[in-house]
Amino acid sequence: MATYLRGALVQFMPTRLIPIPNVIVFQYNPESLTHTWTQPQAVQAEPQGGARGNPLAVTGYPGEAFTFTLAMDATDPIADNTIGSGLAKISGVYSRIAALEMLIQPSSSTSSDGLLGAVTSALAGAGSPRPNPPRQVPANKLPVVLFVWGPGRIVPVRVTSLTITEQRYDTLLNPIHAEAQVGLQVLTKTDVYAVSDDLAPLAKAANAYTDSLRQVAAIANLVNAAESIIGMIPH
Repeated sequence: MATYLRGALVQFMPTRLIPIPNVIVFQYNPESLTHTWTQPQAVQAEPQGGARGNPLAVTGYPGEAFTFTLAMDATDPIADNTIGSGLAKISGVYSRIAALEMLIQPSSSTSSDGLLGAVTSALAGAGSPRPNPPRQVPANKLPVVLFVWGPGRIVPVRVTSLTITEQRYDTLLNPIHAEAQVGLQVLTKTDVYAVSDDLAPLAKAANAYTDSLRQVAAIANLVNAAESIIGMIPH
């Protein structure tokens, strides 16, 4: 019997030592996956000297997105007493739901801010008659997430939408079956080069890897194109 690979979402959380991965392996691969492309923004340049601008001129890279539905169920692990059955008995599929929810939770871009930092700043300015200079509020950042769909498609993404539908519960009201509708926006080359944390090289490498495989597959398709042209020629 053939063994099928499972898709996954991998979140890397930066720490002081090494990044800790939050690996969400799909319990069941989605039955369908919608892959959407949008063309780059067209250049709206004013024609000079009456000459027409190039209608094919664009800026940036095309947009790429994925949408799919994941099914999660705790019945089989509990009944089969397989790996993870203990956690499934305690919380159903809530741990899987929580892991998905972490993919859309932003974190502070700095670790020094917080309650301690606010108290320190207040004490430092208590004895000064002059007001403290305004501090720039650090932006929160979404985690670096990789969408893994087989060995030929590993792309850095941001989770743009997540809808959880819980359908059945155990006696403690833990969900034992749920479906998650997931929307992913693939980071373009411009996006990955704007990532500023320690995990930027990972996003860049994944982007370059999948892009190179796509180009190789497109070149391989030239064989089919040649055969199609020959088939169009009347004998």
